[in-house]
Amino acid sequence: MFDILAEHIDVIEKIYGDRQLITRILAVKDEIIKRIKEGGKIYIFGNGGSAADAQHIATELISGFKIKNRHPIPCICLNTNVSAMTAIGNDWSFDKIFELQLSSIVNEKDIVIGISTSGKSANVLLCFRGAKYIDAMTVLLTGEGGESGYVDYVLSVPSDNTPRIQEAHILIGHILCELIEEGLYVAALP
Repeated sequence: MFDILAEHIDVIEKIYGDRQLITRILAVKDEIIKRIKEGGKIYIFGNGGSAADAQHIATELISGFKIKNRHPIPCICLNTNVSAMTAIGNDWSFDKIFELQLSSIVNEKDIVIGISTSGKSANVLLCFRGAKYIDAMTVLLTGEGGESGYVDYVLSVPSDNTPRIQEAHILIGHILCELIEEGLYVAALP
């Protein structure tokens, strides 16, 4: 058990010491706040555990993370529409389950966040390609060596261990939720 805790602490310490990653997280936060103020929405998605993480982050943005009784931040989790996903998977291919959903609603003001521990999930990468075609902002939460094609911001956790990457993705998601709330609501107070 102590080796698991030590691995977790090691990854978090690496994130804490990675000034480039911290700078990218802050840039993502700034761009999201700007786009939300301009009428943009956040679309987030992933597969498996990353799907659960996407749903978790979307819920925090909509219902309130630390600031309760505030206006919801517009966020849609693409992996929660089971009917669309199974229809697209059956009629087209599993690789298109996010891309087709997104292409029906995304615009150039929006933010598209994909979560993939490997950074190589075909359905995540195809969705980014579609988002970039429309000129939406794209963000990938991934692990070491994650793909960067069609992505504006790669937030890569310094690990190749899936559980540690997922733990760090929730940390980064929570950091973004808190900073976005502060930027939209606390900064707006007189």
